Amino acid sequence: MTFLPRPCEPCDPPGYAVLALPQEIDFCNAAGLLPLIMTAVDHHASGLRFLVLDLSGTRFMDSQGVRLLDEVRRRLPGHARLRVVAAPHGVASRVLELSGLRRDVPVYDDLAEALREESGTATGPGGGAGGEAAA
Repeated sequence: MTFLPRPCEPCDPPGYAVLALPQEIDFCNAAGLLPLIMTAVDHHASGLRFLVLDLSGTRFMDSQGVRLLDEVRRRLPGHARLRVVAAPHGVASRVLELSGLRRDVPVYDDLAEALREESGTATGPGGGAGGEAAA
């Protein structure tokens, strides 16, 4: 299982790790994604301030995807925060809204917005989430 390539790799700003997640996140692959994500977190170790999970290419996500994001959020080191990118009218954005996870994890409409240094609020359907949530 691999993450989707990004055309500008490796260009993560200092303090950020960006991972594009697959087109589908469900019971078939969610458990396998967790160790891959946490390996990337460990790779960035002390310098990681924001982990950005890009769901803009995700076309299907069920409750296992929600569990995955919540588990990643809980396992992040205390100095790191999770940000999620999801297409405003996409399935992933809607699932995050319905599950309530959007209240705890900032969700951004596009990657550029999630990478802004002082990005204090997230936007999207329903007016977006509040500021950075504590891990």
